[in-house]
Amino acid sequence: MDITGMHVVSVDDNQSNLLIIEAYAKVLGLEVHSFIRPHEALSYMLENRCDMLITDYMMPEMNGIELVKAFRNCDTQTPVVMVTAVGDNIALHMEALEVGVTDFLSKPIHTSMFKARLTNLLHLKKAQLILQDRALLLEEEVNKATASLVAREHETLQILGKTAEFKDPETGAHVARVAYYSKLLAKELGQNEKFQEVIFYAAPFHDIGKVGIPDSLLLKEGKLSEGEFMLMKQHANIGYEILKTSKSEYLKAGAIIAFSHHEKFNGLGYPSGLKGTTIPLMGRIVAIADVFDALTSLRPYKQPWSLEKAFDFLVSEKGGHFDPEIVECFLNQRDKVRAIYKQFQGEE
Repeated sequence: MDITGMHVVSVDDNQSNLLIIEAYAKVLGLEVHSFIRPHEALSYMLENRCDMLITDYMMPEMNGIELVKAFRNCDTQTPVVMVTAVGDNIALHMEALEVGVTDFLSKPIHTSMFKARLTNLLHLKKAQLILQDRALLLEEEVNKATASLVAREHETLQILGKTAEFKDPETGAHVARVAYYSKLLAKELGQNEKFQEVIFYAAPFHDIGKVGIPDSLLLKEGKLSEGEFMLMKQHANIGYEILKTSKSEYLKAGAIIAFSHHEKFNGLGYPSGLKGTTIPLMGRIVAIADVFDALTSLRPYKQPWSLEKAFDFLVSEKGGHFDPEIVECFLNQRDKVRAIYKQFQGEE
């Protein structure tokens, strides 16, 4: 294994000793950075690449053990060689090993011993670097593969989210607007980015259950009879049954939204008559997004309302149909709501 070009930091208060180490190291093709003052060496190592530290023990201001201890607070992997006098005792060596010294060289430094010890330690360091590079490469590849899978899942969700359109006069623009309104509300409510992402991809499934409703009801012009409306309401349960067993977090959220987006804050909604905050947050959010967009969209049974009239309706239903806090969040973002409405008109 080639160690040429590896970076060694040498610290000694004696210039002659530094020159000797530089000479021996350059024979091995190493890059050597020498320092007389330990504090300067430490500062350098904290900001630059260092593959090995060679330090004398006896130095003024900061001895070798103190230097190694400070270095180990930031780097536990780089090999450290301490240069000691022949007469230094075992207690000193034990203390040095405890603070993180890897090996020792005795003065006067023997050329062959220097070469053997540095070569062995730098081979280990090089192997560590290679493993780290491979680990980083593997992590990068895993991240790329994960991102690709997520992108495919999102694409699949968007395609599935349009399923109900083939049985419903509502358009792709409606699905898109409800998704964006819902994400906007989640953000305004202070929900984290993951929640915002999930509701964005799950909201389009709010009416997936309409695939189980007869075309005669979905396409009927005018008001539904009481019996027809009771049948239409089944789409909330149907949507939940379609999605509830999925292992996808997006489809699980879609099941919750499909089931709860017709519940009302005052408890007079369907299918379960849930009230207040017992209605799941995603359901309360999508309820506002869905109704607002339905009001402002053309349907076989109605002309579109103006945005201002729809805003006024939300205000009138605060605490009735809708969660008052979420209504306020929606009203606080009128300009963004208008921008979303305008952006997704082409698919009508």
